[in-house]
Amino acid sequence: MTNVKQKKKYLLYMVQVHTNFRRAELESLADLYNIDIDFATYSEDSPFFYVELDSDDVARDWIKRSILTRAIYEYWGDGKTLEELHESIKSQPFIEHYKQIYKNDSFKFEFENYRGGSNKYSTKDRIKQIESFGYLQFEGKIDLKKAKQVYTLIEQYEPISDNIAGEKPTHFIFGRLVQTSNRRSVEKFDLKKRPYKGTTSFEAELSLISCNIAQVKFGSFMYDPFAGTGSFLVAGGHFGALVFGSDIDGRMIRGRSLNENISSNFKHYDDSNKFLDVMTMDFTHNALRSNLVIDTILCDPPYGIRESIKVLGARDPERFVGKENIEIDGEKAYLRKDYIPTKKPISLDLLLDDLLNFASERLPINGRLAFWMPTANDENIETIVPLHSHLELKYNCVQEFNKWSRRLLVYINRGPSFNGPTNNGTKRSTTNFRERYFSNFN
Repeated sequence: MTNVKQKKKYLLYMVQVHTNFRRAELESLADLYNIDIDFATYSEDSPFFYVELDSDDVARDWIKRSILTRAIYEYWGDGKTLEELHESIKSQPFIEHYKQIYKNDSFKFEFENYRGGSNKYSTKDRIKQIESFGYLQFEGKIDLKKAKQVYTLIEQYEPISDNIAGEKPTHFIFGRLVQTSNRRSVEKFDLKKRPYKGTTSFEAELSLISCNIAQVKFGSFMYDPFAGTGSFLVAGGHFGALVFGSDIDGRMIRGRSLNENISSNFKHYDDSNKFLDVMTMDFTHNALRSNLVIDTILCDPPYGIRESIKVLGARDPERFVGKENIEIDGEKAYLRKDYIPTKKPISLDLLLDDLLNFASERLPINGRLAFWMPTANDENIETIVPLHSHLELKYNCVQEFNKWSRRLLVYINRGPSFNGPTNNGTKRSTTNFRERYFSNFN
């Protein structure tokens, strides 16, 4: 008979923000590391998710780059009161084994609480709580700075009302810390601390989350065709990808000075070796060689809010016949560095069609395309998401604002044999988002 390795029970402690994105991130990271997760008990309403995994190493791989979790713990027990918690721990079949393998390790206790708690514990109260775990018989040294094992008591409160926190914990959970998440990177990459940013810079938290859901991988090749000030490029570099981008606005690419540009952001984060380059280019007239394989495409296409969406070309081409021969000081005008090419407006539908077509041609099989798309919330009509026959729509995560929202749409390239649904080439939006935005959606 083949011995089947018994799985261990873990507690995942998540953050209660962007909950619409949380499962997508967890699933994408599990898939990235080939980890099988049962989401049957997962709930957006709770920050706690119990899972069974093969080992601590698997748990670490899964959570080490997550943004929307706090940490994952080896589960030891739980209860409605501290007394119930102790009885739960003592009754676990694995507790004697755990006591032995961690017996001589240095350790410390930490405390977490969910939904606050108006009851403030004194140091004396905390010491008394720690001493109540004496039956675990730890003999290692207490080390508050570099403890080998960290044991955490999580206290859950139920608020009396929306504005009044609960006075006493209603549930206790105890476990051994296995892996903290990557959430500290949100503060590290805060736009306020960045050398180069602009009005179009995408916030750090959702940039990092987008990279996780798009499965940006170490050593892979990531492209942002609407790079702007490089928010997604910076996030992709943080996860170890080799990144490059393009933008039709050369001013964004050049930056304000030698010390305030996209490259300076990478120097600031000591990630310059991840930054390949950026180029001034109209994405719809793409200059990249046709056989260039791109592992991940991640971007925030222009919505047309700050200015209308434009591509190279003229509204009235006949007016420009012969003007390609204009010379300045004996040099063709369009070859000069200060030449500003003519642009014409384009609809968001057509731009996204080009993006999906490009992704279907350049991504490897199972490569991911992820981009953000705006939606008016007051139109009372179904949002029609762009589809391509070679791309599987994997996630449609929504961030709600007041009268509009934006969606992170994530596609997986399944190749020509997939033959999925498509609305490529059709008009999907019935109104001009930019006009509605500036009229306050009236």
